[in-house]
Amino acid sequence: MENSTSNIQTPPKFSTKQRIYWGLASFGGSIISGIYASLLPIFLTDYLGMVEYAELIYIMSIIYAIWNALNDPLFGIISDRSKLKKGRRIPYMRYTAPFLAIFFILVWFAPAESGPIAIFWWMLIVTLLYDTAYTIIFLVFSALLPEVTENEIERNYLQVFGSFFSLLGMILGFIIPEIFRHQTDFLPLQMAMIGVGLVGMAFIMFTTYKFSERPEFTKIDEPLGFIDSIKYTFRNKSFLTLVSANFMSILIQAMLLGSLFYLADYITQSSTLILIVFLFLPLILGIWITPKLSKRFGVVRADQILLTIAGIGLILLTFMPIIGIYLCLALAGFGLTGPLVLTTVMWGEVADEDELRTGVRREGVFFGMNAFITKPAQSLALVIPVALLAWANFIPRTGTQPNLNQPPEVFLAIRLFIGLIPGTALLIEVLILQIYPLRGEYLKEVQEKVLTVHAEKHSKLEDMEKKRTPDVRQQ
Repeated sequence: MENSTSNIQTPPKFSTKQRIYWGLASFGGSIISGIYASLLPIFLTDYLGMVEYAELIYIMSIIYAIWNALNDPLFGIISDRSKLKKGRRIPYMRYTAPFLAIFFILVWFAPAESGPIAIFWWMLIVTLLYDTAYTIIFLVFSALLPEVTENEIERNYLQVFGSFFSLLGMILGFIIPEIFRHQTDFLPLQMAMIGVGLVGMAFIMFTTYKFSERPEFTKIDEPLGFIDSIKYTFRNKSFLTLVSANFMSILIQAMLLGSLFYLADYITQSSTLILIVFLFLPLILGIWITPKLSKRFGVVRADQILLTIAGIGLILLTFMPIIGIYLCLALAGFGLTGPLVLTTVMWGEVADEDELRTGVRREGVFFGMNAFITKPAQSLALVIPVALLAWANFIPRTGTQPNLNQPPEVFLAIRLFIGLIPGTALLIEVLILQIYPLRGEYLKEVQEKVLTVHAEKHSKLEDMEKKRTPDVRQQ
């Protein structure tokens, strides 16, 4: 052990250019996912008129949730167990990206004039295929982050750049639909979606050519069996705590992004671009402040502080006059940098602790099981607004312009699913994180021990490569 400790290598560090390259994959994915998250709820319920067939949306959401519960842990385990020549993460990103583009584009070509049953089957099949492709790419991309470096600061900065570019993509995810969704027909929007799909695909694939995986995790680690992998995961207190907290984050992000068009069209009756400015400028500012907060307070405490700010902002939004809504969105935007930046860093900590117990890197199964538990939050985020709007007797638009002649309950319903409900969930998340164990001296101990483990694996890989290399002098 002493020899291994003396051979511990400095964790990899990355230049600003490399961090930008890392962020470009997030940019490509978030343009696609940003449009999907922001436009799909209003596209499905209002533009396609499916709010009048709410039971079909409920059925679609249930099937979607079940499929997500199965595919994420499945692909996580497959990724962890893969021993492909170019690694167990990057090949899946590279070769799935074209399928992500295709399925994303098809979402917006739903047969609007063919009736609710045809729309239901089209949207069900295409969204399942889209989500499968997105899951594969960004599950392995998330799993790749803790593997490329053990240094928490480097992980933080890679995630900061990833989050920054992700935000840029999300902003475009609102701006692009806002430009085209008020046209007299769907064709301009559909052409824009084709361009978005191709651009997003290109950025994702570009990143895969700028990074390589560390071979010791693929060649030295002996993956756990399927049953053992599940068993060790659900015995991990750090995992269970973080995934419970992350459920709230996913729910809130999905509800907030999917509600901005409702807020703009029916409450503030203004351009969505104004709401985007008040939400995303504080988010961008917060991204660069978050590393300083985490250095001062620690990752977990910094996340709790930011979540509290966001939760209070959203709860106040429920009751504010229109001018106050913008200020509340700014508070929420700044606070949401916590889960955006720091959650992935905490997943790296969970994987480090687990490696000390099991001997293998298992980011794939952790992100997969995280999605198994949290992906239903996305379905819930679609169901809650639909249920509230159906209760309020919401009247969908007949063309591209919103119908403002609504019952008073509609305006209350919108404020509830963009304000009070997500704000309360964020404060619950703060309480959940109180029992997250990876902090302080225990976290430092884990980080030191994992460096020793990686030094031993690197040494084993070198010995293996020497045995495989023929002695040139004997040839």
